[in-house]
Amino acid sequence: QVQLVESGGGLVQAGGSLRLSCAASGSIFSFNAMGWYRQAPGQERALVASITGAGTTNYADSLKGRFTISRDIAKNTVYLQMDSLKPEDTAVYYCNAVTRTIRVINYWGQGTQVTVSS
Repeated sequence: QVQLVESGGGLVQAGGSLRLSCAASGSIFSFNAMGWYRQAPGQERALVASITGAGTTNYADSLKGRFTISRDIAKNTVYLQMDSLKPEDTAVYYCNAVTRTIRVINYWGQGTQVTVSS
């Protein structure tokens, strides 16, 4: 049973920073990729950033330069460093892991709330 446990969300003022963590129950190399998505009220869940097993990163165009995804292999943890936060970054942030074998399987964390005040 794969478990992804997020932490690090909270309330921050505009311009501030937060770092989210996602701890996986097993080796992160068991996944083809891991990433972060976010969902604001009334909006669809959207990709924030992802990192492949090879370490290749991908970001939503609008977030490049402010958000950074990284990983600690020894801790089976993926991070999302969020800088220069804006009120529009307010959302529930979800950790995602995906495996691609015969079929694609997505695993999700429970989500962590990030609120940016103006």
